[in-house]
Amino acid sequence: MSATAQTAVEAKPFETIEDWTNFQLKRADYQALVDHFTQYGSTQTRENTFQPHHSLHKPPRPSELTLSALLASGAHFGHSESLMNPNFMPYAYGTRAGITIIDLDHTLPLLRRAANVVRGVAAKGGTIVFIGTRTDLRAVVRKAAERVGQRAYHVGEKWLPGTLTNKLVMFGPEVSKKEQVIPDLVILLNPIPNIHAIRECAIEHVPTIGIVDSNVDPRIVMYPIPANDESTRTAELVAGVLSIAGREGVALYEEELARKAARAKEVQRRAQRAREHIEDPM
Repeated sequence: MSATAQTAVEAKPFETIEDWTNFQLKRADYQALVDHFTQYGSTQTRENTFQPHHSLHKPPRPSELTLSALLASGAHFGHSESLMNPNFMPYAYGTRAGITIIDLDHTLPLLRRAANVVRGVAAKGGTIVFIGTRTDLRAVVRKAAERVGQRAYHVGEKWLPGTLTNKLVMFGPEVSKKEQVIPDLVILLNPIPNIHAIRECAIEHVPTIGIVDSNVDPRIVMYPIPANDESTRTAELVAGVLSIAGREGVALYEEELARKAARAKEVQRRAQRAREHIEDPM
């Protein structure tokens, strides 16, 4: 009997008490076999082992990030040795087969520093913009902005020149005066194609965080993260870590707002009691 025919037979509804009893016995035998052989098998599951989608949907916290995670994402691969920017030399470990190898011992602390910046900006109620204009980065920046919350935005298409420096034309005079159109922090996953955004941030004094590869001058952004800017997995990991830090900052901001509201309510209650005592001293 084939597996399909056997499944069809087992799927038939129970007609007698004996059918139900046989089903219970068969299930008990199967569970006994599972319990017996589990101790001799592997304990790896999809939850406790690395999966390619984890960097996008389950990024680690900045304090939990490891060198092995960066290595697994391919963050150490740079460009050709002949294309290395002279200012990138402090972040280069060496070369292999003509390819620059990025020193992840620099990448890890700089990424954690950037995470602290994101957390601090979010904790003060600042707005954050994630920019990734490659096709494979659109889902990354969208997921990162959604993880941070309402104070975060993303740009997955082309950056329109003049978005910050010509905001009166881009947004209109009324919106520019009433709304905050200048962000407090900009995170770039591919800085070179978005050099116009970097220049506008510099003009408007907006701090920037960016993934810089070996062919990029790290000085173009305020907080560089030396890593492979052509790897989707590296971008997912970096954006995920920074968005987790942003979410922590938003939680701190909401706690501070709750404390301020509680203090204001307490002051108002005490003032009310004082007024009642003055009006009715007896």
